[in-house]
Amino acid sequence: MKRLYLPLILFIFVILEGVAIKLLPPNFVMSDLLIIPHWVFVFLLFMAIFYDNSQTYFSVLYGALFGMLIDIVYTGVLGVYMFSYAFVIYVVHGIVKMLHGNILVTIILGIVGISLTDFIIYLIFSVVGLTDMLIDDYMLYRLLPTVIANLLFLLVLYPFTKNRLLKWQDEQISVNR
Repeated sequence: MKRLYLPLILFIFVILEGVAIKLLPPNFVMSDLLIIPHWVFVFLLFMAIFYDNSQTYFSVLYGALFGMLIDIVYTGVLGVYMFSYAFVIYVVHGIVKMLHGNILVTIILGIVGISLTDFIIYLIFSVVGLTDMLIDDYMLYRLLPTVIANLLFLLVLYPFTKNRLLKWQDEQISVNR
């Protein structure tokens, strides 16, 4: 039963990302700012830092699966979120091997990971022709608000997820012995 917790949490975040814009105050929604919730990515980041060990890549696998689910549900191009989530989580997983999982490392990896993920998505959408936003406008009106909003979400989620994921990691290790 405990093996279903992570996919269930990720699935709930996929659903909540669709209604996240409705949770924002109307003056944010009606402005020029584009805030894209990457809540699934934030939880995958927590998984890469606190759940996976050096031999497991659950966060990368879930990144590919739930990225594809986001592509199917919310975008018209398959593989964009799947590739960007899985690739960036893989990079973060490699970096985490050299660092300790604490709040400062999580914030830095969160800023870098969210920025890189959203930029990859922007590049792919630009190449495909789904967006014609200039890079300056993208940086100011989409990337910056998206990083700030998702960083706030990361900070709110951090105290609830860190210890739970570490506990689940210990349980997983003890089961596999």
